[in-house]
Amino acid sequence: MSNTRAPILEQAKDRFQDILKEEKLADVEVSVRVVPLTPEEAIGTPERRDFPIIIGKERVIEASLLETKGQAFTDAPQEYRGTLRQIAELPLNTNQERAIFIASLNATLGHLGRIEATVHCKDEDPESCAVDLAETVAKKFGNPEVGLIGLNPAIAERLVDKFGSNRVRITDLSQDNIGSRKFGVEIWNGSTRTEDLVAASDVVVFTGTTLVNATFDEIWGFVQALDKEYLVYGITAAGVCYLCGIDRICPRGRAG
Repeated sequence: MSNTRAPILEQAKDRFQDILKEEKLADVEVSVRVVPLTPEEAIGTPERRDFPIIIGKERVIEASLLETKGQAFTDAPQEYRGTLRQIAELPLNTNQERAIFIASLNATLGHLGRIEATVHCKDEDPESCAVDLAETVAKKFGNPEVGLIGLNPAIAERLVDKFGSNRVRITDLSQDNIGSRKFGVEIWNGSTRTEDLVAASDVVVFTGTTLVNATFDEIWGFVQALDKEYLVYGITAAGVCYLCGIDRICPRGRAG
């Protein structure tokens, strides 16, 4: 991606504002309530207990717009109530603002029927999602070197099962994970080794949560500059990927 292009969320924000005008929602006082969900509300009670949301590293916030729901993962959950106009004008300078904007964007585009899978899967579906994702990588790309940005334990394990620990590389931002080995793979520091991971991979798999923590643009820049295949996964990226023409996979996501 050229350095002259606007950040991805600014692109999405401009297009979202256009849609609000087209759909005559910008001038309507639509109330959007964003509330943090407990882990059980967000993903139910899966058998495995090492998902970041369960061990307290992340939460899911949920925006509700005219009975349609949209969600986003964040490490900075906050309640918010306002109109779509106010949300579309948020400066997006913090994880809180970005999460509120993204969850509300997902709810709005879901309400308009433009996107699906805006609500997280539950119970054993997150594990099934990881199997589906690994199968999709194999079907689309054969037997590639895979780079996983962000340690999702279920996805990491299934990628290793499918391709072998010697063909999977993982970065993460958590100091609890950096330098450790998970499923036979050393976890690299995502703050310093993202470009290394992208360069060494045939296909890069990364979560839409990178939109909230402001790392998406750097990752996307490396993917584009090095001409790598990619998969963006999860509910968080639903609306932004739709607006910006980026492929997304969310095998078990639910309608809002």
